[in-house]
Amino acid sequence: MNTPVRGRITAALTDAGLGGALCATDIDTGATVALAADTPVSTASVHKLCLVATLYREAAAGRLDPTTPVDIPAGARAPGPTGLAVMRDAARLSLRDLASLAVAVSDNAAADILWDHLGLDTVNATMNALGLTRTIAVHNQAGLYATMVADTGDSGPAALVDPAAVARLTVLDPARTNRSTPREITALLTAVWRDEVCDGAWGEELRAVLGVQAWSHRLASGFPFDDVRVSGKTGTLPTQRHEAGVVEYPDGGRYAVAVFTRAASTAATLPAADAAIGRAARIAVDALRNRNTRERT
Repeated sequence: MNTPVRGRITAALTDAGLGGALCATDIDTGATVALAADTPVSTASVHKLCLVATLYREAAAGRLDPTTPVDIPAGARAPGPTGLAVMRDAARLSLRDLASLAVAVSDNAAADILWDHLGLDTVNATMNALGLTRTIAVHNQAGLYATMVADTGDSGPAALVDPAAVARLTVLDPARTNRSTPREITALLTAVWRDEVCDGAWGEELRAVLGVQAWSHRLASGFPFDDVRVSGKTGTLPTQRHEAGVVEYPDGGRYAVAVFTRAASTAATLPAADAAIGRAARIAVDALRNRNTRERT
């Protein structure tokens, strides 16, 4: 990547009070724009991409039926602000509908039912089989939250804006939580869009599920066009805001992008930081598209 592009990406993040790492890959040519792309990062809910990809790979191999219904009792659900995590009554959903909830609204309870059904070892083995040896899950969503409770003691959510408490959080340390690198996350998305995770109808359905995310304030904010499709998955931890996804243009251009950031501020709401993810992604994708234009002329 040329220095001016790297400088513009760095400036977009720095102006919002962020440090970060990025990888953007042209899915069809393999050309890449990278900024600290091999740096280990805490994936937070971005790791749900790995979970859902594994579900569909297992389905394609005939090892499970994603239409299998699951009875979900009213209690003992993983904590979270959306989806089944905040619902009060018992429910019954298929595995693939749970996957849709895990992506669409980052539903932790839905994700943990899938984690329990598949197992951490299966998800990790799938990533390893795809060559993503640095993409590792060590706990489900409930386990992730449990470490935060243990690290903050009795202070509760209020501790998550206290810099001293945030500094104690093990979930911010990639060595002790679910982790990957920006390059490996874009490699996973590239494999999904190239039908290398699973092909045929399963591959089409997996891409459709990854396209239902409700949030548009991060990655998608950089591509405010009706004819550009953005499929993405956010991840959020105290001081950390991430998103990874695929940007598809009407001319056929397809770009996998992963942006992982950490803010100096511990504030829970930082709109400028969210928007910076979209700006950084747009700079990277524009660089890839401009490179393709130059190569064709």
